[in-house]
Amino acid sequence: MNSSDPILITGGTGMVGSRLVAQLQSQGFDRLLVPSRQEMDLCDSRSVDAWFEQHRPKYAFFLAAQVGGIMANIEDPTGFLANNLRIVVNQLSACHQFGVEKSLLLGSSCIYPRECPQPMREESLLTGPLEPTNEGYAIAKIAGLRLAQAYRKQYGMKCVLPMPCNIYGTGDHFELERSHVLSALVKRFCDAKEAKAGEVVLWGTGAARREFIHVDDVVAGILHLFKVAEGEEIINLGTGEDVSIAELAALIAAETGYEGEIVWDTSRPDGMLRKCTDVSRLAASGFKARISLREGVRRTVSEYRTLVGQDSNPRAA
Repeated sequence: MNSSDPILITGGTGMVGSRLVAQLQSQGFDRLLVPSRQEMDLCDSRSVDAWFEQHRPKYAFFLAAQVGGIMANIEDPTGFLANNLRIVVNQLSACHQFGVEKSLLLGSSCIYPRECPQPMREESLLTGPLEPTNEGYAIAKIAGLRLAQAYRKQYGMKCVLPMPCNIYGTGDHFELERSHVLSALVKRFCDAKEAKAGEVVLWGTGAARREFIHVDDVVAGILHLFKVAEGEEIINLGTGEDVSIAELAALIAAETGYEGEIVWDTSRPDGMLRKCTDVSRLAASGFKARISLREGVRRTVSEYRTLVGQDSNPRAA
């Protein structure tokens, strides 16, 4: 990519998108196209086609999606499946129709089967049933990557396909109804520390294991893969290391200075029992994540406390 190329970023105000925009701007790219929903409704093919016809991006990073945690997926399976299908079909169709030279479609490690051998290899795709609590979102992501591969096979269209693990960090939201697990835990423990609460009740057993990658590592990985990959295969984008939710909760509690009791509501679902990706393909491409989970949690706690105006040095309290 040249700094003067028109580059589309959908989802450009979200967690990954905003950090990608900032990174590209710092590198001198001055024709970044970040349309709002009013300018281009990704669920409306006519709106998408009209925008592409007018702006003619040379490259595209497709980061927009309807996303959320377990509760959001359970409460709106139709939206997570239908809206995400519409978004990906409209984006890829416009790429083909208007001659986008190369694009990137951000996926998710939720595409792998619930009982997938660990760590999860890219070859495990479609080898078993999905995790029921996020099946709609996962099916939409699988359909999107298969569609991108079909365009590649039939028309030679280049679309890079990174599959990140759980993303967290700068720019994430903290609404408990929509947030992912790490951000939700940061909010819960920061607020509990502030309120001097005696206990924090968390969903599940704490035994489920998850892999986390900081958004800045995701952006670095995206830009790296955009340069070196052509779109024939999916590539896991993660750290290759996982942690139990109980261990994560303890880490966040310690970082916030919370000393109360952690109570597990075992009537609530754990979701998939383990999700850790094999990052062999990523490593072979020349990339490795750099931000440790401990450092990432420290940053996220600080950012949340700054956002809500809490004491930024809780351990001194």
